[in-house]
Amino acid sequence: MNKKEGRRRKLSKETEKDTELEKEENTSAESEEVKEAADTAENATEDTEKKAEESETEKLKKELAEANDKYLRLMAEYDNFRKRSAKERLELTDTAKGNVINGFLPVFDNFERALGTETQDAVYKQGVEMIFNQFSDALKKLNVEVMELAGKEFDPNVATAVSTVDDPDLGENIVAQVLQNGYTIGGKVIRHAMVIVANP
Repeated sequence: MNKKEGRRRKLSKETEKDTELEKEENTSAESEEVKEAADTAENATEDTEKKAEESETEKLKKELAEANDKYLRLMAEYDNFRKRSAKERLELTDTAKGNVINGFLPVFDNFERALGTETQDAVYKQGVEMIFNQFSDALKKLNVEVMELAGKEFDPNVATAVSTVDDPDLGENIVAQVLQNGYTIGGKVIRHAMVIVANP
């Protein structure tokens, strides 16, 4: 029995060794499979992370572009507002000046008529001329201009026709005579001229 038992033990040991070798091989194969699976999972995770980072980058780029676009639009809107406000302020100033100056224009007209009147007193005439010139300079400084309409085509936007005349020397619808000067301030009419129109 000893031999048989010895053989059995030997066989049993060999079987155990074979089993252990198989286990080691299986473990090694499983270990490699686990490694491969881990590598695949890691690669998949890296790909997912890269895609997530790319997606996040694209999202941030899009948000930046939108914010930049909003900023540029806001700046353009503010610039337009500033320009519009400046223009409105200038127009309001011109309108206010025009309203005040319009009250002085009849006085200016009277000085102009006084200059055209004959007088024997040279000192008096010189005084009227000085006042008229000073008044005229003050109006120029305020950007007030006299409309020169005589000999030009009649424009109802700047003049009022109070009479008509037939004149073969003048063309059709031409201002023959200015009865009262018209004035503008900054290109805006503050008083319409009164004119006689030829050949309407």
